[in-house]
Amino acid sequence: MLRRLKVKDFAIIEEQTLELEAGLNVLTGETGAGKSILIEALGFLLGARGSASWLRAGAQRLEVVGTFDKEDFPADVRAQYKITESPVLVRRELDASGKTRAMINAQSAAISAVAALGERLVDFHGQHEHQTLLKPAVQLDLLDRYGELADLLGSVGAAYGLYEGLRRESEAAQMSDDERRRRVELLRFQVQELSEAAPRPGEEEELEASLPVLKNAERLRGFADQAYQGLYEEEGSVMSRLLKAERALAEVSRIDAAMQPVHDGLESARLALDEVTHQLSAYRDKVEVNPGKLDAMMTRLDNLSRLKKKYGPTIAEVLVSKDRLTEELERLENSSLRKGILEEELRAALEALEAACEKIHAARMKAAKKLEAGVLKELKVLGMPSAAFEVSVEMEDGRFSINGADAVEFMLAPNPGEPLKPVKAIASGGELSRVMLALKTVFSKADRVQILVFDEVDAGIGGAVARAVGQRLAALGRGRQVLCVTHLAQVACFGRAHFGVIKETKSGRTRVSVERLDGDKRLEAIALMLGGREATSASRKHAQELLEESLK
Repeated sequence: MLRRLKVKDFAIIEEQTLELEAGLNVLTGETGAGKSILIEALGFLLGARGSASWLRAGAQRLEVVGTFDKEDFPADVRAQYKITESPVLVRRELDASGKTRAMINAQSAAISAVAALGERLVDFHGQHEHQTLLKPAVQLDLLDRYGELADLLGSVGAAYGLYEGLRRESEAAQMSDDERRRRVELLRFQVQELSEAAPRPGEEEELEASLPVLKNAERLRGFADQAYQGLYEEEGSVMSRLLKAERALAEVSRIDAAMQPVHDGLESARLALDEVTHQLSAYRDKVEVNPGKLDAMMTRLDNLSRLKKKYGPTIAEVLVSKDRLTEELERLENSSLRKGILEEELRAALEALEAACEKIHAARMKAAKKLEAGVLKELKVLGMPSAAFEVSVEMEDGRFSINGADAVEFMLAPNPGEPLKPVKAIASGGELSRVMLALKTVFSKADRVQILVFDEVDAGIGGAVARAVGQRLAALGRGRQVLCVTHLAQVACFGRAHFGVIKETKSGRTRVSVERLDGDKRLEAIALMLGGREATSASRKHAQELLEESLK
């Protein structure tokens, strides 16, 4: 979970820190108070594009810091950034020139890597935020997880892998003799070139680490010798003077035993210096001035660079290319022998793939019907009783992938008489937010994202519908962390943590402050949300009833 969010010099926020809770966290305040700025800051922290216009007037740099639990991070990210314990700090900064940087704990991180991490950590739902659920590929994945189709999906993937391998081999076999001969000649040349070059994993890094020493061998040897001479060999060297001082102290300590520790300390220093001089001597003698070896190393690096340009951006990719080219060469050289057998194998593989696709298609159709019923039930409660929702599962003949042959799209008609359209095409932000909430509620067991952010989820609703929205958000919060910007008391009363956002002007400067609301302060805030500019005894009573009912 996101335990703490610190925002500094971001728009009209000077510096504010939110100490968040598990479950539902609500942010309330008047329109324009700055609630959505906090959500925007969280989006920026997790990879959204930044703008120098966000800097608070007079500031040189804005900063957003999020404190997370280590369990929020996938195993590959924990390994990459050496995350072994909580808390984990994710930091992002932006300066006045528009330059931005990100860090995970004390280690720099690419913005693209933070953005990818952000998609796995947090799902934003608002009128202008990026929503992962709107992507057809994500909808397909969610439908499969909702229907618990992992085993069928594994069978499709295995069938597709076998079919694709045989299809590529078949294409090679269909080449004309001239095409095959030209391709074989090219492949033989490439495989021979790579075999003769014989690049090794890590070789480039080893050479680049050794190159500075070999390039500067004469200077290194000269400096080492200069240090050695000054310490040990030349007249008046440090060692000779240290020995002289040690002998003098030996006489002192012989007469005055209290000085023995001083003598011993100097003796230890002399012995340590003696070890240093021996190491310097060994280093000086080891440094090799070898122009021939340097030329060979430079040539090898040039060759590796040329291989990377031809076969891959890294040596690892070059080695993968070698294996792939070798495999293709073997297929072409043996294609004429296998042609007859290959046709039968390919036909059988295609039949197996089609059968696997048909099987998972039927399972997806069944899961889609169940999903439709669940979402429609939620939409009715959320104030869209006449909406139509459908999961389109279209099997595309001949268009196979590792996921099968289905194209999945969530379709919605918010009002009677309207045609079904993809959910991503919905124009109303309030409708879209409620659809996302309905989907999130139904998908709560299938979705891996643990932090949900809702902005303006209550647009255009009130009364019983608003209470239902609050209940759904609280229910989502039982399995993960939810942040919600709301204008409705019926939603705010369900928050496990309630934050009030206030915009105020002092000394000619506008500032945003955020306060955790508990007890009477929370009651007063909810009463104001119910009663207008001033809380009344009636609105306070109503607020108390809402808070008590939210605990049932």
